[in-house]
Amino acid sequence: MGLTDRLQDIWPHMAVALTLFISIVTSGNAILYKRDSRSAVIWVAFVWLAPILGSVAYLAFGVNRVRLRARALRGRSSWYQPVPPTISCAPEHSGDLLPKELARLKSLAEFIGKVVEKPIEPGNRLKILVNGDEAYPEMLEAIRGAKKSTTFCTYIFDNDDWGHKFADALGRAVARGVAVRVLIDDAGARYSWPSIVSTLRDLDVPTERFLPTFAPWRLMTMNLRNHRKIVVVDGTIGFTGGMNIRQGHVLNEPAKRHVQDLNFKIEGPVVAQLQEAFADDWFFTTGERLQGAHWYPALRECGSVFARTLAAGPDKHFEKLRWAIQGALACAEKRIQIVTPYFVPDQSLISALNVSAMRGVCVDIIMPAVNNLPFVDWASRAMWWQVLERGCRIWLTPAPFDHSKLLLVDDAWAMIGSANWDTRSLRLNFELNLECYGREFASEVAAIIHAKMQSAREVTLAEMDRRSLSLRLRDGLARLLAPYL
Repeated sequence: MGLTDRLQDIWPHMAVALTLFISIVTSGNAILYKRDSRSAVIWVAFVWLAPILGSVAYLAFGVNRVRLRARALRGRSSWYQPVPPTISCAPEHSGDLLPKELARLKSLAEFIGKVVEKPIEPGNRLKILVNGDEAYPEMLEAIRGAKKSTTFCTYIFDNDDWGHKFADALGRAVARGVAVRVLIDDAGARYSWPSIVSTLRDLDVPTERFLPTFAPWRLMTMNLRNHRKIVVVDGTIGFTGGMNIRQGHVLNEPAKRHVQDLNFKIEGPVVAQLQEAFADDWFFTTGERLQGAHWYPALRECGSVFARTLAAGPDKHFEKLRWAIQGALACAEKRIQIVTPYFVPDQSLISALNVSAMRGVCVDIIMPAVNNLPFVDWASRAMWWQVLERGCRIWLTPAPFDHSKLLLVDDAWAMIGSANWDTRSLRLNFELNLECYGREFASEVAAIIHAKMQSAREVTLAEMDRRSLSLRLRDGLARLLAPYL
């Protein structure tokens, strides 16, 4: 028997053995490292029911390789430390800084201090900017007035009229000697074609993509995106929230699809923490350290808000935002108000909401009536009964689609930022939120939420029970993929 004949006899056995080996190794990795047991079960089942395909899918979407890359990058040098702490108070003792009127939030402040290991910064001023109509002019005015530095991080930066206004302002800043750094998520940069990245680079604006995915060796990180929105000008004026750079955010101008959203202008000591969050992402992407007074000037207190950044991501900040949310829900005594475009919480958050409602806390969840992602909307609807039956209330706001993200507790504590109430934000994406202590600012947030509820329609448990069997099955099937939405 010739060599060819022997190979023909052997190769099927070799293929089976290789497939078994790959499936065993992949399953073992899922069993050892997937923290959610349900996710591990689904992946293991997929690996064995779809040999090779399941393993390839797990390697592409199931493995968190960002930690490995972060360790490799930072392993060549010390951990990035942009500036020394701005106050001497230890993060876990930050509650001591709160005034008497906020004394009952001391335990929450200390708990979150232990979670994020950052101190609360007193003396901040925050301004709510509604839609791009208010936010974009303020942001452009700050960039056009920049004298020393501008950092700019966003998920989506469209190549449209408003995108070009921002690109032009950034280019002019570079031309007059301002140090500018722009970081755009690689997936978000492709929401318009051609990408705005080439325009920015033609204007000599230092621009980088976060975790590019086109190269074959980078496909394993395609599911891990930078969803943060950060702008810091001269180290003194900051902007953050959930708003991307898109024509549709300006409701007073024509657009294919209008989107409501909120951004926040921030002044005061906490701006340094916004800068640190950007600098950490920039260092991760490029290896360049942003240091010096033009990035981190001395900051003075200028308002009444006590604030702290809450970074979230699949790296060293894994699940910290979820813990902070759970801590806030547990501290609520009277009211919890949630505004989110995507409400696909896991069972731990559902339980926390239900426990709060059963304690007598009024829990309101405000979402858009028509979602821009139908599949996510179906998965969300499949979960509504779980909170409605325990006393939480759900409100649906009319068009245009509302992309705003707010969490308000007892009209005293507010959380703003980029994160949604879904697995993608709480486990996969890099997110940045800001927790704010202060009744004056909280009252402004409450007014925004009240206005949304005034035009919203309340959903009842009876209404959900009356849905047809076909709709319930559709939503239930979508819910099965909730850990990956």
